[in-house]
Amino acid sequence: MSLAMQPQTAPAVPAAVLQGIPELETARLVLRAPKSEDYPDFKATFASYRSRFMGGPLNAYETWMLYAAEIGHWQIRGFGMWMIHLRETGETVGMAGGWFPAKWPEREIAWIIWPDRGGRGYALEATQRVRQYFYDEAGWEGAVSYIDPKNLDSIRLAERLGARKDPSAATVDGSDAVYRHPAPSALRGSQLAHGIDMEIANYIDPLFKPKGWAVD
Repeated sequence: MSLAMQPQTAPAVPAAVLQGIPELETARLVLRAPKSEDYPDFKATFASYRSRFMGGPLNAYETWMLYAAEIGHWQIRGFGMWMIHLRETGETVGMAGGWFPAKWPEREIAWIIWPDRGGRGYALEATQRVRQYFYDEAGWEGAVSYIDPKNLDSIRLAERLGARKDPSAATVDGSDAVYRHPAPSALRGSQLAHGIDMEIANYIDPLFKPKGWAVD
């Protein structure tokens, strides 16, 4: 296919495709199924240097095909990636969800934040909610995240979520590191879960002081 013939608009998403995809909420965010109107931000991100750890930067055709795969994944697997929207404005700031295409040894929890929206805790808040959904409502007994060893930001986020590097786990292509998330039983009511909630609360309100903390 020539460059002139490459699709430049988002894959159309019939309403029937979106039926049954749950909507998740947090204090600041609403996670919804990917729609055609969300495509421009997705395309800009995957065409940018930001996507270098996720197979990018991609050309227009590759980006269109990946977005179509994001939508189709919901139909094939019954789960997938949500678009992260800000509650107050409705704008998208990234994606988070489950990912399990061909060649993936295990179900993955994945995320990406648009280049100009990082550093505000959105990935932590969204991914914590996504994992909670998969564990408590979808019945997952665990998950991993496949991360490029050079992607220090994602490694730090995985570790903040309690995931730990698993050298014995199968990788996707031999070049990625596998970070294994705590099992649901290890996470529920744990100090780790409480710490994540407190960190998110601090992003929401930087003046937040948990009960019992010194204020000086």
